[in-house]
Amino acid sequence: MNAFRKAVEARDTEAMAACLADDVVFTSPVAFAPYPGKALTAAILRGVMRVFENFRYEREIVDGENHALVFRTEIGGKEIQGCDFLHLNADGLIDEFTVMVRPLSGAQALSAAMAAQFEQIKAEAIAG
Repeated sequence: MNAFRKAVEARDTEAMAACLADDVVFTSPVAFAPYPGKALTAAILRGVMRVFENFRYEREIVDGENHALVFRTEIGGKEIQGCDFLHLNADGLIDEFTVMVRPLSGAQALSAAMAAQFEQIKAEAIAG
């Protein structure tokens, strides 16, 4: 999972996408239904990189194919603490990607910021 963490820390969205399995499922902290597929997940991650400020991973927890990457970031002056929960498939690619964030005010700021990105994310996902 070091490749994904390094890609995020470098803000390299192409390298981030290369770590995703074609059948990855992304579960958002602010949407009820999960988002399936590499193209859509990569587009969401590009959107996240546009809205997160001062992003940094603070800790990594590994248990076999399961990884938890604890992070801090800001959106519009709101500090957010969160965790990326990742599962790797047999090829070492991310096939499950779940994000949790706190506090509620941070989750609300994230929701609003990502809603403003929705049309661009949708267009990017369609373009592939």
